[in-house]
Amino acid sequence: MAGYQGELAALGAAFLWAGAALLFEQIGRRVHSLEINLLKGTIAAFLLGITLLVTGSLHWDLPLPALLLLLASGALGIGVGDTAYFETLQCLGVRRSLLLGILAPPIAAILGLVFLGETLSLTAWLGVLVTVLGVAWVITEQTPAEAGRACALRRGVVFGLAFAFCQAGGAVLSRLVFNQTSVSPLATAFIRLAAGIAILVLWLALRRQKVLTWTRGAGAGRVAILVLVVSMFGTYFAIWLQQVSFKFTDVAVAQTLLSTSPLFGLLIAALRGEKPSLRAVLGALVAMAGVSLLFGLI
Repeated sequence: MAGYQGELAALGAAFLWAGAALLFEQIGRRVHSLEINLLKGTIAAFLLGITLLVTGSLHWDLPLPALLLLLASGALGIGVGDTAYFETLQCLGVRRSLLLGILAPPIAAILGLVFLGETLSLTAWLGVLVTVLGVAWVITEQTPAEAGRACALRRGVVFGLAFAFCQAGGAVLSRLVFNQTSVSPLATAFIRLAAGIAILVLWLALRRQKVLTWTRGAGAGRVAILVLVVSMFGTYFAIWLQQVSFKFTDVAVAQTLLSTSPLFGLLIAALRGEKPSLRAVLGALVAMAGVSLLFGLI
């Protein structure tokens, strides 16, 4: 299994994100998306800092260009991307939000074509089309549970596309750093989170948005516990595993496997007694087939 550590890490992160998404949706009913992102990022960064200290990995030798790439990756993927994701959750729910994340691999392929000069075959472009069609088929389905959501479908899709774009951009930037340096995944996870936190603090300051107002309401203790749980599993462990996947396998393969969250999400929903529609299952499979086709996995 040692030869597949990058692939296994990506699948582990995808599973953790699927589980965390259910909790993020609950927290979002009480806490603004920007504040959720800041809280879970700060807690996870604290845990990563302790881990770096315990493992003796606090010192890393990074050239300035590589450090700037990592900071940009964190600002884009975590500061902006995760905030867009939480907004998507409130608009579209867990099922459709996770499925929109499947668009990240083909977007990464397009970014690679534009910025890195990577070329795509006709088969790969067919994969892009199949992926988009699979996602579109599912997100346009309106279930009774989603019919009463306050956010419009269009708003949710816009935020979902922003999330997918930021995920893809952050992945490409992280992979560039690993190609150029020998920095550890743990250190890159900490640096990316720090950049994301800085963006969020600035964003909240510009909005003059108050934080922690939810702590004065009923049920604040339960919300705080949920925030701690998702910070540890959905951010601390998940982003560490994500960076491991970027280091030990191609970014295309890593992003593909990271995008299997919807399949884990359907499984978790089934275990909770929720019965996904046939359209949801088929749409997820079509989208994943498109992603696999894109990168020659089938």
